[in-house]
Amino acid sequence: MMGRTHALTGWCAGLALAPAVGAGSVHQAVVFGATTAGFALLPDLDHPGASASRLFGWLTGMLSWVLRRVSAALYALTKGPRDEKVTGTHRHMSHTVLFAAGLGALTAWGTAKGGPWAVFGVVVFGLLLAEGALGDWLLPVSAAAIGWWWYTAPPDHAAQLEQITGWLGFAVAAGCIAHCLGDALTESGCPFLFPLPIAGETWYELRPPKFLRFRTGKKVENRLIFPVFVIAGILLVPGVWQAGEATFQRLFVPPASQTANP
Repeated sequence: MMGRTHALTGWCAGLALAPAVGAGSVHQAVVFGATTAGFALLPDLDHPGASASRLFGWLTGMLSWVLRRVSAALYALTKGPRDEKVTGTHRHMSHTVLFAAGLGALTAWGTAKGGPWAVFGVVVFGLLLAEGALGDWLLPVSAAAIGWWWYTAPPDHAAQLEQITGWLGFAVAAGCIAHCLGDALTESGCPFLFPLPIAGETWYELRPPKFLRFRTGKKVENRLIFPVFVIAGILLVPGVWQAGEATFQRLFVPPASQTANP
């Protein structure tokens, strides 16, 4: 999957999961969705050309290099006799549920210890990750969204951010898992259930039947999947569906008094 599609699927996954973790208000859901959108790009830090690897220049480039080395070492140590003869760098360690759970747990611990500023840092980092994939237009939109959140949220902003610490780790993990599920739909698949052995492979690339797979960056993704998630990403924002339904009723459904029999 392309980076922009990963970001959109992460955004949709976050908005869909937000009520389940208690982020029920529009302010909380937007923060949750923005975090999942950004961290849906983080697993590709294991590729030197990914937007996540180029985000902060040499710093994220060095992190990418370290991640690739660790992933390759883990693959060499754990691969089974039926696993492919590959380097084990891209789409391996960072593309697993274990990685997502570990990063989510680390985020939950860090934000609990660091308080509101740690929460703010995680959310902004997620926005920057999403901006790297979606384009610079997201910077003014993000700035406007932060301003909207600040001026329309309840007055005690520190307390609002403190409440987020309880589920921000879930947002990070959900973003990474959304990335893995997206890659699993492509022709290459994704070994996200490592180290569960499947068909004699420790790093078994899960994928749907061949007719349901698509090639990254080709027509199916650009003309079908991406537009569908753009629409879903709008409709999943709390209140948007209800507002649209009310508008439809007002414009196209006549009042009961006009349809009643004389």
